[in-house]
Amino acid sequence: MKLTTIICCAVLILFGLGAAAFALTGFDLLRFICFGNDIVYRSLLSLTGVSALWLIFWLIAFRPTDQLN
Repeated sequence: MKLTTIICCAVLILFGLGAAAFALTGFDLLRFICFGNDIVYRSLLSLTGVSALWLIFWLIAFRPTDQLN
């Protein structure tokens, strides 16, 4: 469970850095990694969506911020 959460966080961080590079330079790093293949590009974007949904579930189910009070 913890490993899955760490992997999902890493995926979102890497995709966020790629999005920042695209926003700042106009070079789409993710499309470059996918060699311009639209199917692979969409599947990687859907992986990001699944990672985000997993992290939302994890935050709701386990409430890691309860101990911050």
